[in-house]
Amino acid sequence: MPQPRVSRAGQSDSCATPVWAGWMGMGRRDDPSAHRILQILTIVLCLPAVSCQCRILKCNSEYLSATSGLHQGGEESVEFCVALRAYSQCTRRTARACRGDLAYHSAVHGIEDLMSQHNCSKVGPTHGPAPAQPTSPDSMVHSDAPETCNYEKSLAQQGRQANYTHCGLFGDPHLRTFADDFQTCKVRGAWPLIDNNYLFVQVTNVAVVHSSSATAASKITIIFKSFQECVEQKVYQAETDDLPAAFVDGSRNGGDKHGANSLWVAEKAGGQHIEIQARYIGTTVVVRQAGRYLTFAIRMPEEIMNSFEENQGLQLCLRGCPTNEHMDWALLQGRGHQEVPVHRSAAAKCKDKLPVEDLYFWSCVFDLLTTGDMNFTLAAYYALEDVKSLHSNKDKFHIYHRTADLPPGNSCPEATVRHPLPFGLLLLLCWLCCSLPHL
Repeated sequence: MPQPRVSRAGQSDSCATPVWAGWMGMGRRDDPSAHRILQILTIVLCLPAVSCQCRILKCNSEYLSATSGLHQGGEESVEFCVALRAYSQCTRRTARACRGDLAYHSAVHGIEDLMSQHNCSKVGPTHGPAPAQPTSPDSMVHSDAPETCNYEKSLAQQGRQANYTHCGLFGDPHLRTFADDFQTCKVRGAWPLIDNNYLFVQVTNVAVVHSSSATAASKITIIFKSFQECVEQKVYQAETDDLPAAFVDGSRNGGDKHGANSLWVAEKAGGQHIEIQARYIGTTVVVRQAGRYLTFAIRMPEEIMNSFEENQGLQLCLRGCPTNEHMDWALLQGRGHQEVPVHRSAAAKCKDKLPVEDLYFWSCVFDLLTTGDMNFTLAAYYALEDVKSLHSNKDKFHIYHRTADLPPGNSCPEATVRHPLPFGLLLLLCWLCCSLPHL
């Protein structure tokens, strides 16, 4: 199977929309105008990738998801009209960014044709009832689907149990690896979190504050690679203010294979929280947006985690950040003992959401002092909540010590050490870290 094309570590991934991100025209199969729509689609597919700022892909995906399974006639025509008005509204919101883009203009003309076909009024509701989510994950998988499409069931038949691992990325950014190492890194640009035989995950980090090395995730790309009779290759892509409840092709499951429903996307909170279940590899992925930035968490069996070739390159979730990308806190030692009110304020705000003074708490304090953005408090809180729901060992939910065995000067902030420092000094260290880039 060909490997997905991705950016090299550390390079900007500002424009990675697939070439097939053009308008997904839809209409009645027996309608003559469908041929003209298909001609437009053919032209669009021959064009270069859609502009990064142009969100026509999101509009296409939402329309396809809203009309999936609908047929012409009766009450469903009303649902088509609701979806078309929402589609039109979406294109208007992205009009300025898409100016001069043929894919966008094709979509606009296509919407007009489809509204005419369905006798839709331009004025009316743009939101229908939310689609019902399955009450049980098992209801998503066909009873006669191949056994290989259910990882846990397949292991049970062999008399084995899965050993699960967890990786998470949040905030400024803070990384918890599969080995439960906790690091704070710079890693600006596009970096691979996971790259194995089944899954590829890439994060793109952008600067949060000018004249500072602080970054945060603005884009996450996940590629589920084609697997036996279970799933076709599927790509999920989230960006700031664009957390779709579907893959980039508009589908919500693994395609047309017999075990396709062993992979699906579920929206937990509109535009803020999605969850992807990949039962064929026993994996759960959580992507959230807190403020302007994204968080990532994954639960994966060790067997799947270790299924890679040595030439598959860097994986931050597996080996952590390169040494030269670690945030250096050693320079902050011994610079004073006085308490500063702003530090106490930051700690108090973090304490509301994170009562345990572990590294999630101290990461929250660091992020608040660095950015002043209260949304980073939520990022740390949700990251810990994801640990509690995804980590297999409750004794390891909280981490209190920095990552061990790092070279001097390349560790993340310590929350607790063998000889605890006064609370005021710890807060002062955070303030100095924030201030150093400006000195």
